Amino acid sequence: MSQSATTVGDAAPGSGPSVPQVGFVSLGCPKATVDSERILTQLRAEGYGISPDYDGADLVVVNTCGFIDAAVDESLAAIGEALDQHGKVIVTGCLGARADVIRETHPRVLAVTGPHAYDEVMDAVHLHLPQPEHEAPRPFTSLLPETGIKLTPAHYAYVKISEGCNHRCSFCIIPSMRGDLVSRPVGSVMAEAARLVDSGVRELLIISQDTSAYGLDIKYRTDFWQGRPLRTDTETLARSLGELPAWVRLHYVYPYPHVDRLVPLMADGLILPYLDMPLQHASPSVLKAMRRPAAAEKVLERLADWRRICPELVMRSTFIVGFPGETDADFDMLLAFLHEAQLDRVGCFAYSPVTGAAANDLPAPVPEPMQEERLERFMAAQAEISRAKLAARVGQRLTVLVDEVLEEQVIARSYADAPEIDGTVMINGAWELSPGDFIEVDITDSLEHDLVGDPVCD
Repeated sequence: MSQSATTVGDAAPGSGPSVPQVGFVSLGCPKATVDSERILTQLRAEGYGISPDYDGADLVVVNTCGFIDAAVDESLAAIGEALDQHGKVIVTGCLGARADVIRETHPRVLAVTGPHAYDEVMDAVHLHLPQPEHEAPRPFTSLLPETGIKLTPAHYAYVKISEGCNHRCSFCIIPSMRGDLVSRPVGSVMAEAARLVDSGVRELLIISQDTSAYGLDIKYRTDFWQGRPLRTDTETLARSLGELPAWVRLHYVYPYPHVDRLVPLMADGLILPYLDMPLQHASPSVLKAMRRPAAAEKVLERLADWRRICPELVMRSTFIVGFPGETDADFDMLLAFLHEAQLDRVGCFAYSPVTGAAANDLPAPVPEPMQEERLERFMAAQAEISRAKLAARVGQRLTVLVDEVLEEQVIARSYADAPEIDGTVMINGAWELSPGDFIEVDITDSLEHDLVGDPVCD
């Protein structure tokens, strides 16, 4: 529908002129993608068709993002496009928690709901586009895939293990939009993961706002899967997921001490030796202003211990430069941390105010030109580290997961590469492979962000 839209083709079973069609625009992070998948699955279960364009839709749902102001602008633009192209629009998602902002900009929207408000979205759809008539209750559910509708390729899938967050980072408004931590029972997570793997998924991407806090809100109570008692915590979940025949990749892990218990699981091959740990900064004063639960020296000690236990460990992180009050000394401390930590994958953002965030009231804002200069220096420093890390891969033999097969090239990923955010392993030539295949490759070259490899032919 738009460049930012994720759409689903193929209308619901029995689609035609009499079947109501819903258009869908999905924006934001993987957690929002999971919300979109759940809503789309319910729509199809009730017999609605899913239109891949505005022209064929009777109604449009826009799932928005509202984490930073740029995302708010993108979401408002997507809502405006849907209104201009179609006119009948229901809005949901993170920006929906700020309904006043949406209605002030777009008063013609039919309804606004917040994130993971699945029942409210369906109520609004029912109000403005009645359900298809049928003779028996819920007649379309047998025609859905057992895993529901997925917006990811068939060979990987996101599994959301909790909603919300108990942290109150000064730059973040996620708790005000998604609420406090609410963990899913471990039995429910395992049942979903097993269904996905049975359906052909070869990589499970475990997501939440804070994966390492999983189970804290329910006091890690025992749940059951296949008759086995399981404690609802990150380690037990990781160990259980590791029994499934698929890659298991953990995202959004805070650097708590109990994360130490995950690294031996990586060394043993139960889960991928990959940690996505958003550290945000290294200066104690900046971390305090951010209200972050970490200290740089402890992270460095822990990282060294992890690498001793699991030398293959790959670390991804994100940082913010130019945070209010960040001095030259603070920034130099961040650069020094970067060089010592030798992280494999790093993203960085210049701080920008987010409406409603506590950091907006902090003193000593960093001028924008200085923010941009620090961002350039940070990324230049990390680029050198990343290039060296990738160059060291040349000559290694890696297992890769095929993502895409082109006429003269295959695009794959190693355990070090999460889809859409990390690099790839490019295999030149025409090969009889399919997405979802695991193959062995010898790495022959490294580029700025990617590797080049040749298949190992027995």
